[in-house]
Amino acid sequence: MNYKEYWDKINEQNGILHSLYSSYWHKYSDFSTWQFWVILISLLLPLLILYFVVDRKRLFEIFFFGYTVHLFWAYIDIALSRGTYLTHTYFLFPLHITGSFLPVGFLLVYQYATNHKKIFYILTILLSAANAFIFANIEEAVGLVTFHKGFNSFHLFLLDLVIVFVAYWFTKLMLRFRIHTKEEE
Repeated sequence: MNYKEYWDKINEQNGILHSLYSSYWHKYSDFSTWQFWVILISLLLPLLILYFVVDRKRLFEIFFFGYTVHLFWAYIDIALSRGTYLTHTYFLFPLHITGSFLPVGFLLVYQYATNHKKIFYILTILLSAANAFIFANIEEAVGLVTFHKGFNSFHLFLLDLVIVFVAYWFTKLMLRFRIHTKEEE
């Protein structure tokens, strides 16, 4: 196949896949299912908690960190889904979106660790372990996610650590740029 033929085939298959997701969502994952409401609550509840506990004096820094975690996890989730390593079997919309549970959790750990001079790495390891070995296993047990091709909770744990540590280092780098810029003014 040439370049155009590949993209024609990819677009055709994407259309078929989108149609399947929409049909599946209407039959098994719409607002009439308990799974929909669990996922909606897991999206909104962390954001509601965040509204009340976020350190507004450091809002940009903390949200930058949380956004970076969210963005990295969204890309990783897309790769895992396309590679059929991890499947979210229920979602809010016919197209799956990455929720707020992970980013808000890590954002609050970042805020707590940096405000109280606690060791961010240890707290991150503990939260990653809870996410991977407790919450992900509960999600799998109730059918919200499925693992494939040997992918498991330990892999999620390692991905969590890599994503959050990179987001942390990136945030610290951006803070250094900001500090150096202010000093130069």
